[in-house]
Amino acid sequence: MPRSSRLGLLRDPDFGRLFAATALGQLGDRVIYLALPIVAIVALNAGELQVGVLTAMTTAGSLLVGLPAGAWVDRVRKRSVMIGTDLARALILLTIPVAWWTDLLTIRWLCAVALAHGVLTVFFDVAHVSYLPHLVGRDHLVEGNAKLSAIRSVTSISGPGVAGPMIGWIGAPATLLVSSVGMAWSGLLASGIRKPERKPEPSGRPRLGREIKEGLKFVLRYPALRAIVLGDAVFNLFLVMYQTMLLVFLERELGLGSFGIGLVFSGMGCGALTGALLATRVSKWVGQGPVIWLAPLLTCPLTVLMPMARPGWSVFVAVFGLAALSLGGVVRFVAQAGFQQALTPDRLLGRMSATARFVSSGGIPLGGLLGGASGSVFGATATLWIGAAGMTVSAVPTFLSPLRTMRALPAGEGSGPVRVNDGTTPVE
Repeated sequence: MPRSSRLGLLRDPDFGRLFAATALGQLGDRVIYLALPIVAIVALNAGELQVGVLTAMTTAGSLLVGLPAGAWVDRVRKRSVMIGTDLARALILLTIPVAWWTDLLTIRWLCAVALAHGVLTVFFDVAHVSYLPHLVGRDHLVEGNAKLSAIRSVTSISGPGVAGPMIGWIGAPATLLVSSVGMAWSGLLASGIRKPERKPEPSGRPRLGREIKEGLKFVLRYPALRAIVLGDAVFNLFLVMYQTMLLVFLERELGLGSFGIGLVFSGMGCGALTGALLATRVSKWVGQGPVIWLAPLLTCPLTVLMPMARPGWSVFVAVFGLAALSLGGVVRFVAQAGFQQALTPDRLLGRMSATARFVSSGGIPLGGLLGGASGSVFGATATLWIGAAGMTVSAVPTFLSPLRTMRALPAGEGSGPVRVNDGTTPVE
């Protein structure tokens, strides 16, 4: 295969900058994902419920600003939002090591930083999803999403692999400096994208309530979009319950240190990378719609291997279950992101993304609280069993929808037929 065919969109310098910015930003996120709860568990000796509250604060942004974020992002240039939120997140994260070194760090401080970071992340993610169709065109959405998922998966491996030893060496608070640098560098790379982005034309007098309602009506009008966000809502609720107690289980039940925990999450990232590399081919083979419900149905049950694990060799078997979960999650994400973007006209991309995020992720803070409460009452092991069962059930809404038999991307409103790029066609 010619080298240019393998590179595809990466031959475009602007997509290359977005690709690199995504890599650095995601690397920072992966370090946060591991370091922030370890600061609470190890440095501040937080209990299960406090860890649950911290998780809830990390994800509460979707519930607080999810819908207004989409309406606002649709009014402005998406790239500017991405740059601004990256730099703001970098500054916020710097406060944790500073507070630690001055002996001022508390669980409340961590929760405040987690909440502010989460709110900014909502705006960043909405802008990022809305910006991709503008940058690569609708013909290359599958390839663009697959390549960005691949680099996210690579950082899922490298992030914990780097963060684990670093936490053991310099401590979790200082490790967050790496996240801050990654976020800042991501914003600087995004600022180098040269393709001009036209500012959206205002449609009459801006009315936030009307624009939010329009986004909600659009998402809820399509049975396929409704099923995707409902399935995501169930999956995310139980995933966060599972993840909230996973770190507690690994550190306190299996006796793993920060280095061992980092290796577990790196194994999880290997599954995500495999999923990103296979996503386009699997979707083509199984069908864009069926893969959305088959992926969680086949991979989520394997997460029960973790609560069955005991100190020793069984931990390696349990990591296989987490890797399978990540593989299925990435394959599903690539397929359904293409559906959502293909169905949505440009003027509604921000609101579609924000509405889908609000409906599917609004329950994530509840998942954190339920995970912490369940861990306090039933223990971390039982909570992992509950999370595994709930994630498996999340396949039901998409199975009962038209996605069960839809093998190709639909035509978007006013955008004409959408050609599915197999990831090997050169970009003209």
